[in-house]
Amino acid sequence: MLTELAVSDLGVIGELSLVLGPGMTAVTGETGAGKTLVVEAIELLAGGRADPSMVRHGATEAVVEGRFDLDGVETVLRRVVAAEGRSRAYVDGRLATAASLAEVGRALVDLHGQHDHQSLLGAAVQRDALDRFGGVDLAPLQRARKELQAVEAELAGLGGDERQRAREIDLLRFQVGEIDAAGLADPDEDEQLARVEATLADAVAHQEAAHVALELLDGDEGAAVHVAEALVALDGRAPYAELVVQLRGIEAELADVASGVRVAGESIEDDPARLAEIQERRRLLHELRRKYGEHLVAVMDFHAEASARLAQLEDRDRLAAELDARRDEVIAELRSAERSVGRARRAAAPRLAEATQGHLRDLAMPGAHLAIDIGADPGDDVTYLLAANAGSPPLPLARVASGGELARTMLALRLVLSEAPPTLVFDEVDAGIGGAAAIAVGRALAEVAADHQVLVVTHLAQVAAWATTQVGVTKIAVDGTTRTDASVLRGADREIELARMLSGSPDSATARRHAAELLESSRLG
Repeated sequence: MLTELAVSDLGVIGELSLVLGPGMTAVTGETGAGKTLVVEAIELLAGGRADPSMVRHGATEAVVEGRFDLDGVETVLRRVVAAEGRSRAYVDGRLATAASLAEVGRALVDLHGQHDHQSLLGAAVQRDALDRFGGVDLAPLQRARKELQAVEAELAGLGGDERQRAREIDLLRFQVGEIDAAGLADPDEDEQLARVEATLADAVAHQEAAHVALELLDGDEGAAVHVAEALVALDGRAPYAELVVQLRGIEAELADVASGVRVAGESIEDDPARLAEIQERRRLLHELRRKYGEHLVAVMDFHAEASARLAQLEDRDRLAAELDARRDEVIAELRSAERSVGRARRAAAPRLAEATQGHLRDLAMPGAHLAIDIGADPGDDVTYLLAANAGSPPLPLARVASGGELARTMLALRLVLSEAPPTLVFDEVDAGIGGAAAIAVGRALAEVAADHQVLVVTHLAQVAAWATTQVGVTKIAVDGTTRTDASVLRGADREIELARMLSGSPDSATARRHAAELLESSRLG
């Protein structure tokens, strides 16, 4: 819900801050005090059009901020309207496009009145609302559509052009054959061959290095001889006992190293033919990697994919026949699902219309007729049509001229439909009504407020009396300038405001008694 609204320099509003709670909040005040600006401020947060003329005279920009709380998750929306230049939008303190602000805002708040972005005016939302009301099972239809899309994608993937398919088969055969001829088995083969090549390419030098090392380690004047002589000199002498142990370890390690050098050197052969063979193999692997993948594992993956694609293309006629048959089956399933959904929507439409009309009669629209037009199966084209008065032609809701009639129709629909954004704002919902009809509107708004936060701008005490909270908007002249103020009305202040709304005279004792009676009757329901 909307927990806090802050507005500055919007129209006649200088600075305004409202802390809002759950239930129904009525915004009231004298004509021209700026009540509708509260709605316009919220509309800006929901993506409404920003016009420089909205900016208070003498100010450089108007700023609207709203704090929303949805299941413990807080979202802060901000809209800045410049007197000159472009407006700016922010979501949770970050600069955003107007479109992204609108997307977030419309999920949080819905406005009903003379506004062009109410969610229930959208064709998709009207269809979804009908489906939820009627419990329409869309799963078979959605499955069939998804399956048909998958089958058609597979058919398209087989290739429909004979010449193009022949060219692709020739290319794949060459590529698969080239990789097959290379006999790839080990993705690490190139690295292993690189090490063997490095050894063979410098075989003579490797052998000479082994000979020199063996002389230095184990020759007549090598390190092993000198270590042995050192052991003879120190062995048996107590001060050198620990060092003798270390020398014996070094003597053993020297012997091991010398043996290793001897074995390694003897294993190296000067084999130009073998070197040439390895270099040629590496050139082949390099060529394959250049064509088919950065590493051999990528080349092998390409080979597997190309082989599968080749098999598919070579078996295209059989696969195409199978897919064509499956496509016919899925189309039959789809048509059946479309008929089923169409029947369910056509069955639900008059029930939803009748339930809504019952509320419209209570909301001072006794001659109103609501119809729901369903297009061809599966009835995805859903349009809500309203004839506001007897004898009037039914028109799509988006074309209903009267803001009050539209707002009351939306209220009636909200009484029937449970799904809606958490915050609902009604403006002009009481236009052209009074007496018992006004009480019915107030009662209906309070009923919707049991499940949603409701804000209503009203000039009727019979409506405002049903509110959980009443906010009074006043226009004050200070130092030659006019500004709008808003505050929560409690106790006697609320009775005084209701008395003013009833009689135009807040000091009238009769009006005060009537106001108290309205508040009491609304509490009793």
